[in-house]
Amino acid sequence: MLKKSLLVIAVSWFIVFSCNKQSDDTNVTPSNNGSTAYNDLWIPPTITGTNFDLTLAKSSKQLKTGATTPTYGYNGASFWGPTLIINKGDFVQMNVTNNLSETTTTHWHGFHIPAIMDGGPHQMIEAGTTWKPSFEVKNNAGTYWYHPHLHEKTFQQLTYGAGGLIIIKDPIESALALPRTYGTDDIPLVLTSRRFNSDNSFTVTEHAYGDYVLANGTLDAQVTLPKQYVRFRILNAETERGYNLGFSDNRSFYVITNDGGLLDAPIAVTRVKLAVGERAEILVDLSKDAVGGSLDLKAYNANQEFGFGGSEPQTSGQFGSLLNNKDFTVLHINVKAATANAITAVPSKLTTNSYWKESDATKTRTISITGGQAGSAFTFDNNTYGFTTMNQNVKLNTVEKWTVVNNNIFGHSFHIHDIQFKIVSRSSGAIAPYESGWKDTFYIRTGETVSVVAKFDDFASDTNPFMYHCHFPNHEDAGLMGQFLVTK
Repeated sequence: MLKKSLLVIAVSWFIVFSCNKQSDDTNVTPSNNGSTAYNDLWIPPTITGTNFDLTLAKSSKQLKTGATTPTYGYNGASFWGPTLIINKGDFVQMNVTNNLSETTTTHWHGFHIPAIMDGGPHQMIEAGTTWKPSFEVKNNAGTYWYHPHLHEKTFQQLTYGAGGLIIIKDPIESALALPRTYGTDDIPLVLTSRRFNSDNSFTVTEHAYGDYVLANGTLDAQVTLPKQYVRFRILNAETERGYNLGFSDNRSFYVITNDGGLLDAPIAVTRVKLAVGERAEILVDLSKDAVGGSLDLKAYNANQEFGFGGSEPQTSGQFGSLLNNKDFTVLHINVKAATANAITAVPSKLTTNSYWKESDATKTRTISITGGQAGSAFTFDNNTYGFTTMNQNVKLNTVEKWTVVNNNIFGHSFHIHDIQFKIVSRSSGAIAPYESGWKDTFYIRTGETVSVVAKFDDFASDTNPFMYHCHFPNHEDAGLMGQFLVTK
């Protein structure tokens, strides 16, 4: 049973980390296909407008030599689903049909909408039925996503490939000189990995990491991009693995958005870390590259700190992977001639955000990540998730400070539904400049305390809760999840 299998995470991870000798070969990753050949990056199709029809069904994909891999996909895709492009302020109708033989849900990750429309564990879509939520889009321009959120089934359904990106547009972002030709200089990039069984099916019994990188569901992915500034919209859609992203020549690039929209100004970096569920949009300058040249977007994951997902030294078993504790390529980039209307500069100013401050909070609450010792499951405040248990009660229009305290067992990815928040403190040190914007998900290190501030406005219900949880789907399935009501 999934819940029981997760109980050993802490002890198993610690024992293997302590006893296994770290490999000296930290920079070599086997090719997914046993060759140096690349496969063209799949660019998900788009749906625009105010009425969106999504149908989730079983599918299959030729990923490795031999048998096809059974998968899930939306709207006929063999893995993943279409990208929804929506304007802020639009009132949208979603029609989600479940053609699986099991129940599912579809959560609009990062959206500020009524709880009954949120698509969490309570908004179940039975097999053969259609769920029809509708709501006004209040979020800022940015990159969001949709995915299953059925309790105790999220890990499995995500592993099969159910999910898709959402791009929200607004007048502020549209007025900027940014790359925005989808699939040409504005590239969606969903990063994850999978472990395969001998028959080429995905391993869907509980494990923390895959052995082979998938970029948009493509093994050994490559893309050909124009000799100019290019935008990547990056999502970490992993189970537990974090990504420390940078380019193979260590060039600088610019982070322009966090989870919830534009930063005030571009942040120059050579590395950006994304935990599971986090998104970032980046700009990279290819104008100085030669036509016909190439470079790699890489995960610089070797020698990460204790508790960073994928830093474990073992290569097999529940917490092992062929990618663990290695630097590895996530996307091979070829350079071609610039487009006719190439973006050749980065705006110095993006927007002006008005963030909540600690002094604005009139209510504070502390949530502790507990358990994980001696075979116990991870929990919040020593309570395993209960479907009808309301762990927190929030008053509508209150500005609150939430402090999350992690134990010393492992790092986690913490996500709160309904709101975009501002990270105001990390006990481990300064908040990274590239995570200085609106967030709905953050990485919390082992032994760390993180505080965020947000306003819980617009939507209230005495019966329909929002969720907060670790975004490692195996952790949330096992009970590392709570729920809160926003009431009048």
